[in-house]
Amino acid sequence: MTETTSLPPQRPADPLRFGFNTAFRQLLALIGLLMIALSIPIGIVTPLIPIGLPFGILGVILLGRNSVWGHRWMESVLKRHPRVERFAPNWLMKLVFAREKNVSSPRKR
Repeated sequence: MTETTSLPPQRPADPLRFGFNTAFRQLLALIGLLMIALSIPIGIVTPLIPIGLPFGILGVILLGRNSVWGHRWMESVLKRHPRVERFAPNWLMKLVFAREKNVSSPRKR
C-alpha cells in the first residue's frame, strides 16, 4: 500500500523566505518610527513648505502596517485620546487600521 499525505512538501527556502520577510517588515517599521521622529524637526525647519506632515504620515503608515507593536501603540493612543482620531483622514484609518473612523458625538461643555 502507498501512503498519501495531505500536506504539501515543504521547500527548503520557505523558512529563509519567512525570516527575510519578518526582518524586512521590522526594518520598514523602524524606518517608519524614524520618519515620525524626524518629521517634527523637518516641520519646524521648513514652516512655509509643509514637508514634515507628509513625511510623518508616511512614517505612521509604515509603522502601523508593518509592526504589531506599532499598531497596538497607535490604537492605545487613539483610545486614550479620541480627539486625535478626528484629525486623521478616513483613507488613512482604512490604510493603517483597516477600519472606518470612530464617529463620536462631540462633548458638550
